[in-house]
Amino acid sequence: MASRRGPVQRSPTFFVGAEKQKKDLDAFQRREQQLAEVYYKNKPLCFNACTYQRTHPVKANAGHRDADATLVSPMAVGVADGVSQIEEYGIDSSELPTELLRQCEELAFDQLLPRKSHAPYHGPIPLVREAFCNTECMGSTTLVLALLDNSTRIHGKLHPMIAVISIGDCELVILRRLQGRSGPLELVFHTEMQRVDGHCQTPLQLARVDERIDAQFHDSITVEVIERGSAVHCISAYEGDIVIVGSDGVFDNLYLDEVAAIANTVLPPSSTQRPTHSSQLTNMSKRIVEAAHQKTRATAGGFLPEAPIGRGGKMDDTSCVVAEIIEWTEAHQKLYAREEFIPKWSNFWHCQVGCEGDENELQEYDGEMTPPGFHRKRSKRPLVSHPLRLHN
Repeated sequence: MASRRGPVQRSPTFFVGAEKQKKDLDAFQRREQQLAEVYYKNKPLCFNACTYQRTHPVKANAGHRDADATLVSPMAVGVADGVSQIEEYGIDSSELPTELLRQCEELAFDQLLPRKSHAPYHGPIPLVREAFCNTECMGSTTLVLALLDNSTRIHGKLHPMIAVISIGDCELVILRRLQGRSGPLELVFHTEMQRVDGHCQTPLQLARVDERIDAQFHDSITVEVIERGSAVHCISAYEGDIVIVGSDGVFDNLYLDEVAAIANTVLPPSSTQRPTHSSQLTNMSKRIVEAAHQKTRATAGGFLPEAPIGRGGKMDDTSCVVAEIIEWTEAHQKLYAREEFIPKWSNFWHCQVGCEGDENELQEYDGEMTPPGFHRKRSKRPLVSHPLRLHN
């Protein structure tokens, strides 16, 4: 029913106890492969991504801490949304999602970069499981992670794939120009939210807590959530695909066609096939976040806008990663053949402005070309980096 009142106040995300999470794991599990055999250019691909996140102004004015973390890198993009209720127990809700995504990026960097020598990659479930086991922080978080694997072959030809693993209510969509360069971006894939008992405050989540919060908890329960409850999808990747990853603050407030409309406004059809400038990717992620926040404000007539979660949407921390699939070039290859180049970690800090600079274009550095989103830094570890697998 339409109403002329202020924004609807909806509860924050709640921590879900061990026993409640375990009972529904089989219902949440998805193992899906979407394979398109047509592939035109047999070349490796990578992500070129930017991110934007913003605490809802009402929550920011109340001193709320933003618990979202985002990841952008050549072989992995993702969002982890920390459970805010953890703050009531004196735990920083941003620490576990930040540490988890950093571990995911480290493993993706070692296992998925197109190099002659790399660590073995066994699929998204083992990667996230190992990443979680490598963390130490307390907390609870939802997660959606996309991994780009260039080792799959069909009829002997390279066929890059995107593996998506989702736990909780963050979401991911893939847009593609199905009518060629002159056609609009159209939705070809999206994940679904996993919420215990269907309640928006109780998503499936990855947790590490002590007896203050849940006396029955043990790390093995989270490992079981990853192995049995995760939704895993494998999708053919094509140059020019747009991957949009967002926290529930995005997809509780915006319908999928609204997200696609923003993408088409920012990236209209073009007669040339070239990587999108980072300023456009940042602009798209910012406009998506702002459109999500707009759903909580009354219109000029005093009516609250419609949203997937209900009229007036939900005031929430909101983060969005926008990535374009681009060719992995010889410049990338030369850069990552050297051990002093490692990913930059600035994406993990909770900035309000997204990417800075012209990172989408290869930049000259000491006579060499530097791929987007990365900078030179001496690694403290050697950088050593297989068909896409669903098994665990």
